[in-house]
Amino acid sequence: MSKISPEFLKTSINGLLAASAEKKRGFVETVELQFGLKNYDPQKDKRFSGSVKLPNVCKPKLAVCVLGDDIHCDQAKKLSVDYRDVEALKNMNKNKKLIKKMAKKYDQFLASEVIIRQIPKLLGPHLTKLGKFPTLITHAENMEEKINNIKSTVKFQLKKVICLAVAVGHVGLTQAELQLNIQLTINFLVSLLKKNWQNIKTIYLKSTMGKPIRLY
Repeated sequence: MSKISPEFLKTSINGLLAASAEKKRGFVETVELQFGLKNYDPQKDKRFSGSVKLPNVCKPKLAVCVLGDDIHCDQAKKLSVDYRDVEALKNMNKNKKLIKKMAKKYDQFLASEVIIRQIPKLLGPHLTKLGKFPTLITHAENMEEKINNIKSTVKFQLKKVICLAVAVGHVGLTQAELQLNIQLTINFLVSLLKKNWQNIKTIYLKSTMGKPIRLY
């Protein structure tokens, strides 16, 4: 994190939070980091991907749906988390439109072991094609904890463009919580890059409705 001084980062975050408080929105603004890369050719260089769990929840509104057996459906019900049982999935009849509609509604799916094995049979290849194939949840795991982990995880995946944007928090977090999330996210991305900081061209910090603040 040596390229961005903690003091400068602190001032930038405080500026972002102050601007957001001044113009109160009807929703909690997301705070994201926007990266511009250099000396990187997505056609030739190895495309990287990786994810890091942050200490503070960065995506509280992330919509999760459990594709569960009886036990997991009961747990989801108690946690007020949306769920679908085997019957509900069977009733979709591999209908592409219905599956697409469900995939659009949720950011992430969790599936019980017994269900995940049946996904191709129940829903065909559609969830995979949409990049929404479920994450396995076992009976030994705590569902609430698992969902919070998902809401605290940042994923990087370089595709065809050399710009990346990830949510690192929201304006409901404190300056210190945001700073910790931001520092970890930047360090993690730098560690994924072939030439580390030499591959970073720009870093901007931005809230949903706020102006971008250049950090690097």
